[in-house]
Amino acid sequence: MWAFIAPVPAPKSRYGPAISMQAATERFLVVDDDATITEAICRVLKSMGFESVAHTDPREAARETQFDLVITDFMMPHMSGVELLHQLKSSNPGAVRLLITAANDFKVATKAVNEGEVFKLLSKPWSLSELRAAITQAVEYFRLVRDNKRLTAELADRNTELTRLNATLEQQVTERTNGLLEGMIRALDYRDTETQWHSWRVARFTGRLAQAMGIHGDQLVQIEQGALLHDIGKIGVRDAILLKPGPLTPEEWVEMKKHPELGFRMLQNIPYLKNAAEIVYQHQEKWSGLGYPRGLKGEEIAVGARLFCIADTMDAICSDRPYRKGSTLEVAITEIGRLSGTQFDPRAVEVFLSIDPAEWVRIRREIEQLEHVDRRRVTGEMPAVTA
Repeated sequence: MWAFIAPVPAPKSRYGPAISMQAATERFLVVDDDATITEAICRVLKSMGFESVAHTDPREAARETQFDLVITDFMMPHMSGVELLHQLKSSNPGAVRLLITAANDFKVATKAVNEGEVFKLLSKPWSLSELRAAITQAVEYFRLVRDNKRLTAELADRNTELTRLNATLEQQVTERTNGLLEGMIRALDYRDTETQWHSWRVARFTGRLAQAMGIHGDQLVQIEQGALLHDIGKIGVRDAILLKPGPLTPEEWVEMKKHPELGFRMLQNIPYLKNAAEIVYQHQEKWSGLGYPRGLKGEEIAVGARLFCIADTMDAICSDRPYRKGSTLEVAITEIGRLSGTQFDPRAVEVFLSIDPAEWVRIRREIEQLEHVDRRRVTGEMPAVTA
């Protein structure tokens, strides 16, 4: 026997406060082969502020798609309640499913719950309070899952937007930092007139040698950055020492030899220049261990610093100085080969010697073109250009 009681306002219960009628927007699918049962359940749902659609034939109910929750009897002709819920789960997986079952069907119904087909069981005969409590629980669960999906989607959208904003900000910081550092390099080059455009040439030379060594991607970029910034620490060296025309005294050499560490300290807290900062720190180290500031030896020295050492020597030999004329590229190549295994990494020298000398000439001419353009900019003949 079914027990029916006239609908009354929703009571307070252990399931929490009654659902707000104004907020109730969910739609129920009600299925039972007895029309009086579907009518009774629909009246209860209406009293709680919910819409509903009812079917007495589960085959027709299986074609429904516009619902949020479903209440169905277990024993029905043509299709059991479990079979119906299984079909509805495929077409409307987000719907919350309730099953009404008699005691002798409870074992099969419990299996359906354990398999995830059913949210909650209602046993016959049910009372109004039990029905309302089951509906309340089901709606609260439906809303919780719905809101969780909505908030998760909103969070994903916000995370996507935050990632985009962070990337834009990081790019702007990178560009501004690069602009500041390049400006400092230019200032240093103009300050030390003996080595103007030296940093740009050495960066390109080092990058070309790194490519020949099979280095590419981010590591290649970081090596070129380190080579470009290698002398940035000289910003902290006094003019009296940096620009001194004659030999430095032992005391002056002590100060001069601090510039790799000064440069490292300037760059080490810039995240994307962390590896470049190591090259700046090590650019005066020698394969033999007789360099400075830490006396690193062999492969203790970062590969970028080892490659820089070769490029720097080549540029120094081939460039003019106030006290001497630059030598030929052939002289530089011979000298670098001679110092393999002492000042330079033997493997890096081997790769260096395998590169067509015309490559070094081409790179040097490219930098000379940039220098020419920059000179015209300084004199006001054309706008600025980035090397």
